[in-house]
Amino acid sequence: MSLALVVMLPFMGAVIAPQFAQAGRTAIAIASSVPSLVALMTLFPYWERLAGGNAVIQHVEWLPQIGLSLSFRLDGLALLFALLILVIGILIILYARYYLKKHENVGKFYSLLLLFQGAMLGIVLSNNLLLMLVFWELTSVVSFLLISFWNHKQDARRGARMALAITGGGGLALMAGVLLIGQIVGSYELEVVLAAGDQIRAHALYPITLALILVGAFTKSAQFPFHFWLPHAMQAPTPVSAYLHSATMVKAGIFLMARLYPALAGTEQWFYMVSFTGMITLLIGAYVAMFKHDLKGLLAHSTVSHLGLITLLFGMGTKLAAVAAVFHVVNHATFKASLFMAAGIIDHETGTRDMRRINGLWRYMPHTATLAMVAAASMAGVPLLNGFISKEMFFAEALELNLPGIWAYLPPLVATLAGIFAVAYSARFIHDVFFNGQPNNLPVFPPHEPPRYMKIPVEILVFACLAVGMFPAFSVGPLLFIAASATLGGEVPDYTLAVAHGFNLPLLMSFAAFSGGLVMYSQRQRFFDFHERFKEIDEKAVFESVVTWIGNLSERVTNKLENGSLQRYALLLFLTAFTVTLWPLTELGFSIGSNELSPVDYPSALGALVLIGAAIGTVVMHRQRLTSLILLSVVGLLVAVAFATFSAPDLALTQLSVEVVTIILLVLSLFYLPAQTPVETTAFTRWRDVGIALAAGIGMTLVTLALLTRPFSSISEFFLENSKPGGGGTNVVNVILVDFRGFDTLGEITVLAIAALGIYSMMKYTKLQAPATDRLGNPWSKDPHPTMLMQISRPLLPLALMVSVFIFLRGHNLPGGGFIAGLITAVALISQYIASGVDWSEQRVKTPYQIVVALGVAIATLTGVGSYAFGYPFLTSWFTYASLPVIGKFELATAMIFDLGVYLTVVGATLLALTSLGKLSDPSTKVSASHNEGGV
Repeated sequence: MSLALVVMLPFMGAVIAPQFAQAGRTAIAIASSVPSLVALMTLFPYWERLAGGNAVIQHVEWLPQIGLSLSFRLDGLALLFALLILVIGILIILYARYYLKKHENVGKFYSLLLLFQGAMLGIVLSNNLLLMLVFWELTSVVSFLLISFWNHKQDARRGARMALAITGGGGLALMAGVLLIGQIVGSYELEVVLAAGDQIRAHALYPITLALILVGAFTKSAQFPFHFWLPHAMQAPTPVSAYLHSATMVKAGIFLMARLYPALAGTEQWFYMVSFTGMITLLIGAYVAMFKHDLKGLLAHSTVSHLGLITLLFGMGTKLAAVAAVFHVVNHATFKASLFMAAGIIDHETGTRDMRRINGLWRYMPHTATLAMVAAASMAGVPLLNGFISKEMFFAEALELNLPGIWAYLPPLVATLAGIFAVAYSARFIHDVFFNGQPNNLPVFPPHEPPRYMKIPVEILVFACLAVGMFPAFSVGPLLFIAASATLGGEVPDYTLAVAHGFNLPLLMSFAAFSGGLVMYSQRQRFFDFHERFKEIDEKAVFESVVTWIGNLSERVTNKLENGSLQRYALLLFLTAFTVTLWPLTELGFSIGSNELSPVDYPSALGALVLIGAAIGTVVMHRQRLTSLILLSVVGLLVAVAFATFSAPDLALTQLSVEVVTIILLVLSLFYLPAQTPVETTAFTRWRDVGIALAAGIGMTLVTLALLTRPFSSISEFFLENSKPGGGGTNVVNVILVDFRGFDTLGEITVLAIAALGIYSMMKYTKLQAPATDRLGNPWSKDPHPTMLMQISRPLLPLALMVSVFIFLRGHNLPGGGFIAGLITAVALISQYIASGVDWSEQRVKTPYQIVVALGVAIATLTGVGSYAFGYPFLTSWFTYASLPVIGKFELATAMIFDLGVYLTVVGATLLALTSLGKLSDPSTKVSASHNEGGV
């Protein structure tokens, strides 16, 4: 699973690299670059196989029932994007070392950068669409954190929120589209999906599937009408802009279109949706870029324009257009990343990005100016640079697009017009920044060249622009061919990568674009005057107003529904459930079926009556909290007896253990609350609630009778038959928990751990004053730890722990298991806190319970991961039988290790929650009942 290693290396680096922050920026930059370098070396041996047209697929089952697997794919397209992500990532890491200031949190920055790199690698290397979705959403979350890295700036926070809202919403649409693909094809594996292109295009769900997939791609790659988020994300540090918003994240949507091209392209819907969206985005981005005074604003809108160009190429539907699109992905990433880094250098050395102030920098920063001018010339499509070659291919494909009638002139006109704007804003970047007079009131003056190594990443990328522009077939030809082959799903059309193809229409269009762009720039003031006649739309203000409107609407709806009345919530819940289930229940009928009811004996009837009486008493006496708590414990005890009566000893043991823990929890909580609450409802309200309760109870009784008295099939037979041969245990309940439904159990203990840590965090700094007297004014005992209680509890501890170990060890074959044993251990230990006090107990139990919780979840998770080493799905258990001379035959099962994780999590979480409540007050700080009506 070397491809999985490539994906995981940046995630591991995100944890390890920040540890070098104290050693200085150079040390952490070196540490952060190591994962990318190792990943590159891991990919290198695959080149020979990929050059032969083969794809490398590495597959491990994870959740086969839902089609999710840890499946990775390396083909030409994935390799191209992986190289962009890793190589430019290394350059950004080096660049950021000099860009970030000493006081900034470089550890956090590099950690987030590596997290993002890992998420992007996960997208391009995933062979399973569901797995790709996981990484897709992770890029949105991490980019939100990177854009808002300077969180002291309001614009950064708002830009990050806008980016997350747009890309996150697109991610939901993409998820729906992927699920529909899985429904159509029957698989989420890419090799199956790509081979089923005809089946997908012929399906009735194809139009909606295509629309959902494209919404996901368009939002990620800033296509119209979602293009506005990208320029506002420029409040991020420049290394983030250079990495996310030129080379990687905004290319994720482009990658998705390229990856699914064989499965989705080739229809009229694809052509019109993709090409016209790309065309509109191309023009809007190019036009707006011309009039931006902020250096990064100009580059951001030009990025939008070029992303529209790539989208338009994919939308044309011809194979050569797809080749040109893949080629321009490489070219745009190189010249735009270098331009962003050059802009960052200018900002770093002058203190501003306002192009009306940073004039004449050539004399102060000639080296940086030369690099930036070459990159800008590539962006404009100047010959002998890489942007020129892909632009020529774009012009040629625009001419080849045969639209009916007058529409045939539209693509060439749009292409030429976009080329004119590209030359104009590139010329403005070059002339206004490096020439055009003297600097105007710079915050930092005089500006100077940055540190030597800060320019090296820009030099490397500019050299790539020159190498590809002058020697395209040699420098990028083989990589482009295998990437195009993977994109097209097979045969690649004939094409030639050359500096010039003679005098032809594409060259004439290039000449027209170059001449028109220079004329437009020379007359820029007139265009500025024309542009200023129109009121510019503030997308950020529009977005904020929409968010505010949605928030206000949500608040109004919430206030209507949630008024603090538990009765209203219960009524709404009951009415909703009744409305949803009315029609199915009507079809089922409320009559009792043919199955006979179980006979009722005297003890069962008496127990049922006591349970009902205790439940009613709990409700009636709920204002007397201690009394109602005692009655509630009677209900819990009788439920446990009912479980035991119906041959469910595991449930009975669990219920008893949970009941004890719950009572302790409630007693600790009620100590700080009033012992008796006043009447706050009218008689009418109370009788209304009685009516609702009776209606709900009678309804559930009828539904239960209607179901249980009819023949039905149960999955229990499967578990009964397979518990021993499949899971190695005779206790079906425990085998279900640790084997058949082990993933559910892992999720549940994770939730339990999170809840316990949440309680601990909330209670850690919370202090309450304990009441000095009860509600009758009687003082509490001055002895907080009675001798008799201590003498009884301490000898019981080893006995309780022995019972806990016994319950744990026998759980796989007899009633018991890690959950019950954990609760017994927790009760045994918490009794020591109650009897002997916190100080006495913590002197003897020195391990923090947070560590116990983390250890438990880690053991359970590693047990599941361990099955991968033997080629089995996640959490597949193994068992065998061994024999020793004295002990005899006994069972060995990995489920025992998983159960140990459950045990530790339950012990740690329960004690962490209960001890946090027990530490809320210092026994020495008590107040009288007149000041605090608490106490039980």
